Amino acid sequence: MPELPEVQTIVNDLNKKIAGDTIVDFSSEWPKAIKNVKLPAFKKAIIGAKIKAAHRIGKNIFIDLSNEKTIYIHLKMTGHLLVKYQVSSIKYKAKEKDYFDDRVNQYIRHRWTLKGRNGKIKSMDFSDVRKFAKIVLTDTDKIKEIPEIKALGIDAMSPEFTFKKFNEILEKKKNMPIGLLLMDQSTIAGIGNIYRSEILFEAGILPGRKVASLSGQERIKLYKSIKKIMEKAIKLRGTSDSDYRDTAGAPGGFQKVLRVYRKQGEKCQKCGTIVIRKAIGQRSAFFCPACQK
Repeated sequence: MPELPEVQTIVNDLNKKIAGDTIVDFSSEWPKAIKNVKLPAFKKAIIGAKIKAAHRIGKNIFIDLSNEKTIYIHLKMTGHLLVKYQVSSIKYKAKEKDYFDDRVNQYIRHRWTLKGRNGKIKSMDFSDVRKFAKIVLTDTDKIKEIPEIKALGIDAMSPEFTFKKFNEILEKKKNMPIGLLLMDQSTIAGIGNIYRSEILFEAGILPGRKVASLSGQERIKLYKSIKKIMEKAIKLRGTSDSDYRDTAGAPGGFQKVLRVYRKQGEKCQKCGTIVIRKAIGQRSAFFCPACQK
């Protein structure tokens, strides 16, 4: 599932590529993905509206429209958005290297047809092989009233996520394994399985340790590791270990620098000890038993 860095990459791309465009059409071969209104009502509400901006809360994408409506998208396991520039009535291509023919980009379930401020036509296509992703239409001023958004904790990249705030969270969750806490979206939003393992490796902390066992210095190191790993992953445009692609259909780059995630059985890049995979809760954690204590 795309995590915070992947979703932030998509949001950054959308703001560069489609902000200011007008929605002139929408089509869907899987209208079940639209959760709160029927397809005709969805089309009526968005066609003719201009795209103001895209933004993110946790792993969720929001596209604000000029008519005070917002399109809320959760990519789930395999969803990704592709922005294509029209070169004929039926063919689209990207300005960047053309990745759209790659298999992972072929599962187009929804298409927004857009008209740019220069009059050129483009599309925002939603590829989703497993059809788990969802689309919700909401009033812009009611975004934070959406139940799943209300349930989220503080965003891992929010300016309000200070060390003081992080330490307060740790104090409230002393009996929780740190590997579970980092992935608890109701506590800290945006960190998933990939970055949990990489953050803990960077901090030198085992995922199964109880929060209460962390020293003050370890807490500081862990906080800095969250910021460092997330910022690096955003800079490298996310991790494509599965279906994630950016809006040009291209893979991210963070998978090239992974140090423990899905590296079980391989030698640790720092010390040569074999990396271990272990279930923490319902998900696998990856760690070096020598570098992490």
